[in-house]
Amino acid sequence: MEVGVQMYKNKVVVVTGDGHGIGLATRKAFEAAGARVYGIDLNPGSFYQGDIGQPAVLQKFVESILKNESKIDVLVNNALPLSVGIHNGSLSEFNDALQVGVVAPFYLTQLLLNHFTPGSSIINLSSTRAFQSQAETESYAAAKGAITALTHNLAVSLSKEQIRVNAIAPGWIDTYQHSFSGSDVSQHPSKKVGVPEDIAELILFLASNKASFINGQTITVDGGMSKLMIYHNDQGWSYYSED
Repeated sequence: MEVGVQMYKNKVVVVTGDGHGIGLATRKAFEAAGARVYGIDLNPGSFYQGDIGQPAVLQKFVESILKNESKIDVLVNNALPLSVGIHNGSLSEFNDALQVGVVAPFYLTQLLLNHFTPGSSIINLSSTRAFQSQAETESYAAAKGAITALTHNLAVSLSKEQIRVNAIAPGWIDTYQHSFSGSDVSQHPSKKVGVPEDIAELILFLASNKASFINGQTITVDGGMSKLMIYHNDQGWSYYSED
């Protein structure tokens, strides 16, 4: 979405995990559109550095924002949860993934609740892994499934505050500027692997008044990959069982 520099002028945006990938692209896009962006990331370079899995960190993050601002217009819950599986993950790691991927978005929303403006927007980052699975990614899939359900529940609960809540479920997004070709590209009906800007564009749209009737939805953005039916020996695909 092409946006003018005035589109988000005087708007206040909060982004978690804004140091890399989708979060970084989102921060840059909002800043280019005139917003004041407050990010938090584990790595240095954000407005606030810290682990959103720790409630005390979120409390201090919000306190730091509110020293500068009296209202919030957009919240983007983007920070990446840990991905471990049933055979290689510990209970502690599984809990950490849910803490970052589900508990933190809930708590951060709660901490900011009295500061959202009417018509404001929350965008949660889900994943196509909320609906499809790859072996040994249980913690990530569980976190993304939960944030998807949390999205439509918050949309209903926050209706009286006039806060819209939506989610985006990205597919394969290249966050390291690789060059892909061959089957990596051809398995996507759009004939490309996604980039962070593909998601940031939709985030800016969902946060805008142009999306005022979109609420409680999870929008899949995966180049059509999840719609491609795959059969053994179809379109060059072959499946070899480990059994």
